[in-house]
Amino acid sequence: MISAKDSGRSGKTNVQKVVIQDDYDGQRVDNYLLRVLKGVPKSRIYRLIRKGEVRINGKRVRADTRLVSGDQLRIPPVRTGNSTVSKKYEKYLIKRIIYENKVIYVINKPAGLAVHGGSGISSGAIESLRACLPEEKLELMHRLDRDTSGCLMIARNRRYLRIMQQAFRTRSDLGKYYRVIVHGCWPGKITRVDAPIVKNTLQNGERVSRVSSMGKPSITDFRILARSGNFSLLEAEAITGRTHQIRVHCRYTGHPVVGDKRYGDLEADARALQYLKNHRLMLHASRLEIPDLEDFPGFTVNAPVDPRFESLEKNIFNNNMEL
Repeated sequence: MISAKDSGRSGKTNVQKVVIQDDYDGQRVDNYLLRVLKGVPKSRIYRLIRKGEVRINGKRVRADTRLVSGDQLRIPPVRTGNSTVSKKYEKYLIKRIIYENKVIYVINKPAGLAVHGGSGISSGAIESLRACLPEEKLELMHRLDRDTSGCLMIARNRRYLRIMQQAFRTRSDLGKYYRVIVHGCWPGKITRVDAPIVKNTLQNGERVSRVSSMGKPSITDFRILARSGNFSLLEAEAITGRTHQIRVHCRYTGHPVVGDKRYGDLEADARALQYLKNHRLMLHASRLEIPDLEDFPGFTVNAPVDPRFESLEKNIFNNNMEL
């Protein structure tokens, strides 16, 4: 790859002509640019694509155009500005790696940290990790909501990334489990919610999902871990991976997630969260069970909950609170 050339203190690069290597074969153009143009707003990158300033082999592209090994990608001059990676999280995230092998990292993402920059967020987990590990070619393998904590997979190998993404779409033996506290006494008869979800994007870029017959098939399995007063502690397994799926399905049953500002019960939250120093969504990606995939061995990893989640859980289910 031909690296960017800095044209002085302005932070504006010269035109780049990049020959795509095998590692990036099949990646979307927009995702590739988001990775290499660190510090450039997402909106700016999409504008460059729409205006035809980004080209492959001399031809205009769309954001979802897939790169092919050997392609020549033209990246126009762009002002990168100062680094926008959050210094707060750089070294902190390295300490939160809970599993690693030659092709993957799994971090225990803290609540409140976006997985990537965009929509008014300058940087997220992937940008921070890339800043710490610049010699590696790191890519997000899946997504977690900003306010959801827990297991987040980061690919270190493009081939494994493609295999895993295909497995997410076609296999049922990949386990993604969540620990969740909801309002109300969850009925024992509800062990699966099979309700289609449609996603809407508002003018401000905010994503909102809801159950609708016009939506995509969406399935979540639930298991009761504890019930106390007006709360239930559940294990949720996301069989499909729609935006805000578990939160939307919990609301659909009449038992919204505690601390959910978008889909929850704000009045009930006010009573429950007085026992927390800081407000947070009570949804945590607690466990991954990944099988063998081609020549890559499987693994299982567990992510402990943070002190805020643990505090509310103990207060409610150990002390039998009825708030």
